[in-house]
Amino acid sequence: MISEKHANFIINTGDAKSKDVLYLIELIRKKVYHYSGIKLIREIIVIDRR
Repeated sequence: MISEKHANFIINTGDAKSKDVLYLIELIRKKVYHYSGIKLIREIIVIDRR
C-alpha cells in the first residue's frame, strides 16, 4: 500500500513479493503522469538477480 504519512513510501501489509511492489510503483507513476502530467523518477535502482 501507499503510506498515509508520505506517498513516497510503499508498505508491505502482507506477503507481497518484490514484483508486486514494482508493479505498484509503476502503477503510481502512470496514474500521476496521467492526472498531472508530472513524470515521477524512481529514487531506487532495481537489480534483477534471477
